[in-house]
Order: sequence, then C-alpha cells, then structure tokens
Amino acid sequence: MLHDYLLANGAYFFASGWAQFAAAFGLSFLVVLLCGRGFVRWMHALQKKGQPISENVPESHKIKAGTPTMGGILIVFAILLASVLFMPMSNQDGWIALSALVMFAVLGFIDDYKKVTSQSKKAANGLSPRTRLLAEAVFVAILVYMINKTMPPYVPDLSIVVGSTILWPLNAWVIDLPGSISITLGFLYYIFGYFVICGSANATNITDGLDGMLSKLYLPVLIVLVVALYGATRIGFMDSVLFLPDASALYAPLGATAGAVLGFLWYNSKPASIFMGDVGSLALGGFMGTVAMLLKSEIIMGIAAGMMVLILLSSFMQTMYFKITRKMTGTGKRIFLRAPLHHHFEELGWPETKIVERFFIMSILFSGLALILLKFA
Repeated sequence: MLHDYLLANGAYFFASGWAQFAAAFGLSFLVVLLCGRGFVRWMHALQKKGQPISENVPESHKIKAGTPTMGGILIVFAILLASVLFMPMSNQDGWIALSALVMFAVLGFIDDYKKVTSQSKKAANGLSPRTRLLAEAVFVAILVYMINKTMPPYVPDLSIVVGSTILWPLNAWVIDLPGSISITLGFLYYIFGYFVICGSANATNITDGLDGMLSKLYLPVLIVLVVALYGATRIGFMDSVLFLPDASALYAPLGATAGAVLGFLWYNSKPASIFMGDVGSLALGGFMGTVAMLLKSEIIMGIAAGMMVLILLSSFMQTMYFKITRKMTGTGKRIFLRAPLHHHFEELGWPETKIVERFFIMSILFSGLALILLKFA
C-alpha cells in the first residue's frame, strides 16, 4: 500500500527488500512497544482471572495465575499493519505468508477463548487435539496449493527441493494399479507440507511454556529465514539456494514479524506481564513453516528450529512411551520427569531464567549450523 505509493512518487529506495524489511521492523516494533502497556491492561480487564494454570505444569507456575493471555493478538495486528504498508501489494508470496498467519491466529484465538472462559485447569481445556489437527490440515491444504501455484516455471509442479539442484517432482511419479488404474504421488507433497507447516505451528505452540522463551528461540530462526530469502532473491549469492525472485515480497512480513516478536519480549520476559497464548504461538509457527515452503528451505528451517523440534519431540515421546508401557504392563512409565522438555529441567531444579537462556544459546547454535549448511552444503 504505502510501498506502492512511495515508489509511484519517486521513492525508489523502497524497491530494496532491505528498506522494506527495516521499515516493517521499525513500525511493528514501535506498535507493540508503545501499545503494549495499554493492551495488557485491556486484556486484564476483559479476562479478569487471566489464563488458567494447567495442572500439568510444575508447582512453581502457580504464581503466574491471573496473568492475562492472548498477547498474540497485538503481535498479529502489528505484523499485518506493517506488512501491508511496506510489502509489494501485487506479489502473491507476501499474501500467502500473511494468510497462514491469520488462519492459525484464528484457530489459536478460539483455543485461548475456550481456556479463558472455562477456567478449567485440565491439560486439555481448549480445543480437542482432533479438532485442532483437522483444522490445521484444512489450512495446510489451502496454503500448499497456493504455494505450489506461485512457483516459477522452472520448478516442477508439486516438487520437493533440496538446495538448488535436487528436485523430486512428485506429480511426475506414476503408479499403475491392477485394473489399469494410474495414480500420481503428488498428494505426498501435501503430506510433506502438513509436516512442515503443522509441525512448525505445534512446535512453537508447545515451546511457549516459559516466560520469554518462544520469542528468544524464534528470533534466531527468523534470521536464518531472512538469509535464505536474500539468497533466493540474489543470483550467485548462494549456490545452495533456489532462485525465487517473487519471494522478495517476504522482506516486509519477515521484518514485521521480527519487530513484533522483539517488542513483545519487552512485556513477556520474566516476570511476564502477559502471555502470548495460542493465538500468537500458532500464528508464528504457521507463518514460519509457510515462509520456509515459499523459500523451498524447509530442511534448513527444521535445523534452525532444532531446539523447538526437540521440545516437541520430548512431549511426543513422553505421551507415546506412557501409552505403550501402560498397554504392555498396566502401568504407564515416563521418559522425562515432566514433559515438554523445559518442564523436565524445572523438575530437576533449574531456575526458569536459566532454562530459557540455555535453550536460547542452543537455538543460536542450531541456527548457526543452519546458516553454514545454507551457504556451503
């Protein structure tokens, strides 16, 4: 919107992706920082009792009772405002990324609303896992379809890319079944997209368990995605990245997201004045996975988000091991003292701030590894 107006009136420096990134970053950061205090008071007045503290967390979390949630509403608003103002309006990639943000934000809002209004302390006091996974599957199907349609002509239809040279055009794989029935394996691309986008959304969601932790683990991953974006829009900068010129529309959304997350950390750092809630964590995760697919950098994103992946896996392993051992022996056993992983360390006696800082260090290391692979793999 403003981007197109400025270009039409001679402000050609806004054709630069970095100018769009910086402008969107600055605006979203200021929106969250300046509006944050009033937003916290507003959420506290609306929610009164705030987010109920789950029974499935350590006792030390009880002191957080009454803290308002749904801070992600402010994050999503700031991202949308800054992105729409400073990204090219005619480019589809930016709109697809923002669509993912909104879709998962709406799902998270419904989940948060159920938790706040019910005030139940049960671990599953929001939407049922089946309902959430089904809704996410519908979102992913829409997003993956749109992502595939935006790829340049030299990228095979429904293809998975590793680096810039290895392509698996799943739509070209045909299986002949008995009775002269032939099917293509293009649907596998949608399954792949489900693991990338839905996995990202649930990884960020489950990571949002300690004050300030999701923001600190998320920002290094964003940096990796920005570098991947630069490589995808500059011929010769990175031989390991596929050239995707239309991805230039992602500079403003990525800048806006970085600014909003950093601004929110001002209020979410320990002791948190407000929680991000599912409306924020699911939105940020869905956005992250969608951007990775638009850049054909899904594996690089997975490595950069390694700490969040470990947190998600710890919860999955705990649940599956408990169910299997209960079925085999009649008594469920656990791998960790408590899942997800950060609660395990809390049970070991680690202070919350130490867990957050050490996980932050690990996130930086995973992102550094991703950058090395992005440049030299």
